Amino acid sequence: MDGTETRQRRLDSCGKPGELGLPHPLSTGGLPVASEDGALRAPESQSVTPKPLETEPSRETTWSIGLQVTVPFMFAGLGLSWAGMLLDYFQHWPVFVEVKDLLTLVPPLVGLKGNLEMTLASRLSTAVSGHLDIRGGHNANTGQIDDPQEQHRVISSNLALIQVQATVVGLLAAVAALLLGVVSREEVDVAKVELLCASSVLTAFLAAFALGVLMVCIVIGARKLGVNPDNIATPIAASLGDLITLSILALVSSFFYRHKDSRYLTPLVCLSFAALTPVWVLIAKQSPPIVKILKFGWFPIILAMVISSFGGLILSKTVSKQQYKGMAIFTPVICGVGGNLVAIQTSRISTYLHMWSAPGVLPLQMKKFWPNPCSTFCTSEINSMSARVLLLLVVPGHLIFFYIIYLVEGQSVINSQTFVVLYLLAGLIQVTILLYLAEVMVRLTWHQALDPDNHCIPYLTGLGDLLGTGLLALCFFTDWLLKSKAELGGISELASGPP
Repeated sequence: MDGTETRQRRLDSCGKPGELGLPHPLSTGGLPVASEDGALRAPESQSVTPKPLETEPSRETTWSIGLQVTVPFMFAGLGLSWAGMLLDYFQHWPVFVEVKDLLTLVPPLVGLKGNLEMTLASRLSTAVSGHLDIRGGHNANTGQIDDPQEQHRVISSNLALIQVQATVVGLLAAVAALLLGVVSREEVDVAKVELLCASSVLTAFLAAFALGVLMVCIVIGARKLGVNPDNIATPIAASLGDLITLSILALVSSFFYRHKDSRYLTPLVCLSFAALTPVWVLIAKQSPPIVKILKFGWFPIILAMVISSFGGLILSKTVSKQQYKGMAIFTPVICGVGGNLVAIQTSRISTYLHMWSAPGVLPLQMKKFWPNPCSTFCTSEINSMSARVLLLLVVPGHLIFFYIIYLVEGQSVINSQTFVVLYLLAGLIQVTILLYLAEVMVRLTWHQALDPDNHCIPYLTGLGDLLGTGLLALCFFTDWLLKSKAELGGISELASGPP
């Protein structure tokens, strides 16, 4: 079930806006209709009048937004910190030293948790959780999968969908890593190609299955406890996703590396998962909304994977060089922080548009596709307020995560004041760019009557990976350059001193 149908049902179920003391955002009722191309269209009979932002009631304050966002953000950041330390440990394993392209796979495979598991959690939350009123309260139960047979159908079709997506994207990620490696090195080793493809496909499959089952358990358990699954599924997936994916990639690739003399092992693995794909498709087709995702949901996650792969190329080219020592530790952190914050902002803007406008119609004060950056961060409008809160979390969040890594890793982590300042500046630049692009992309997507939840977040998280790795590499290089100049200056002073 797509995001627009979810939000419309929630809005309808929580009582009419007038019953909550709110004016109606739309002049008449009526659900958006999905066209054949996956776009969401308002019924022709529906007369839609964009609602001026001035009449929107202020339901949230800066403090309330900050309190709600900080806890899951910090929880996810702890997981990202541990993931960075794991990656720093894994990079010295023989398979990672021998097959450099494995590091190129890290950002796209880790990014799958945002593109697959988060959307899975959202779809399941729609089916099992109670309706939310506009303030986020728990009102009533949809009862859609109270029936055991219906529950089995919804869960199996959703799990089958992410297995199809994981298998295809895992294979494409390996192909992208190979192509990028060939362009930079101009050499191809068939055995390494097979190892890379098998490791990528199996890692994507197992990680998607493990996180998918975890999401199902969380959502069903939250349903039974009367808790809103949206509040707990996302931070858990964000914190555990990187750890699970990196661990599986390291173990699987090491297994294939130890058995590299078994000529037919890796091709057999790839062919087996390719043969299973039609089975997953048949299971997924039990649910009509899933069929729509199978048809129209590929482009965002594939393009996001390609963008992330360029970030992986930067990582693989820098991680083994002395001046970039620590690159592996901080890459998951800076990429994950940027991705998490922009996903929150994108979801908030999308929710706002679903509640106060109709697909294809932008509110009056959001008519500009390229807004002034000041309006994105410096106004009293609710989305601008949330952007400021998220931006203010960047520096303290990164300082806390940096300190945790420093306590665990000790002197092996670069700790110069210059690097810390550069690192914090890079994090601010990354998140500022992403938050502004989120505003632009959501407006463009909504104007095309597409759901921003499905079409914006993959692009933005992929871009966050590319910006994060690029800016982080620039931080290490600048710090090394400044140190080299200082050392040369010191040597010159000694040489010119008195004999």
